Amino acid sequence: MTILVAPLNWGLGHASRCVPLVHRFLDEGHEVILGGDGESLVLLRRHFPKLRYVYLAPLTLRYSSGKSQVWAMLKALPSLVCWAIKDHTLLKAVLNEEHIDRVVSDNRFGLYNKHVECIYMTHQLHILLPKTFKWAEGIAERLHAWVYRHYDRVWVPDYEEMDKSLAGELSHPIKLRVKKLKMDYIGPLSRFSDFSVSCFSSSYDVVAVLSGLEPQRSLLETELKHRYAGSNERVLLVQGLMNKPNTCFKRGNMTIVPYIKDEELVNAMCGAKHLIARSGYSTIMDMDALGMLQKVELIPTSGQPEQEYLAILHSKK
Repeated sequence: MTILVAPLNWGLGHASRCVPLVHRFLDEGHEVILGGDGESLVLLRRHFPKLRYVYLAPLTLRYSSGKSQVWAMLKALPSLVCWAIKDHTLLKAVLNEEHIDRVVSDNRFGLYNKHVECIYMTHQLHILLPKTFKWAEGIAERLHAWVYRHYDRVWVPDYEEMDKSLAGELSHPIKLRVKKLKMDYIGPLSRFSDFSVSCFSSSYDVVAVLSGLEPQRSLLETELKHRYAGSNERVLLVQGLMNKPNTCFKRGNMTIVPYIKDEELVNAMCGAKHLIARSGYSTIMDMDALGMLQKVELIPTSGQPEQEYLAILHSKK
């Protein structure tokens, strides 16, 4: 079977959780073609340099620098619609050129086609909105359901049992009823799942891993630089910039790198006393796989209710 795997380019989380999926498909003897755009595709190509890849419709979005992302997302809606239509058209062209048996789309809205099995992967069956817009959550949820109803199946990267769930109500909405929808809870996906963690003395006391849309990614980077300026703690700051030359540079007690190999990152995090990261769902799955959820400081992106919910959920645990 030939499988096209294509994650959303919205931070690096969607691509990173596709890494174990690609490994699984390859272990099962399937051929995998990577699809996508931007830094998400760069991340997948770095993990799988020998695999073929296709470019899909580019998506360029920015968050607001303020405490609310509502208007930024509302302004982005026309772009999202056009992007999904372009993706849908590009998939037709790819299917004309390539023999593909299955498409796995991680939150790319337009990657469905009646001539091939199409799977939509998401953990957000329930859409959270800021308090002022709570009344619109049902509308947003139905719009999302309208998207994935076009697919043959929905894969949810979480446990089906609510008491074990890492995404909580995001992946277990009470009111969700979509007729004829085939939904599978496939368990959490982390690129660190198969790592054997051995905690040795680390070169760093603090490891911070950044990701997400600008300018919020840069704002957190600036905040952390200020926080640890003049500190005696040894800090590793991973910027999460896949398209930047991987040049390491020092700033006092802080080592800053655009990105880092998984093995080096795991070793650094394992030996560190304190971890810092955004409370995105892929980060939650990674930290859980490594048994490090208890020592990570989860900082939600300002104005992003999903991350705020996940940060609170796992602080309680």
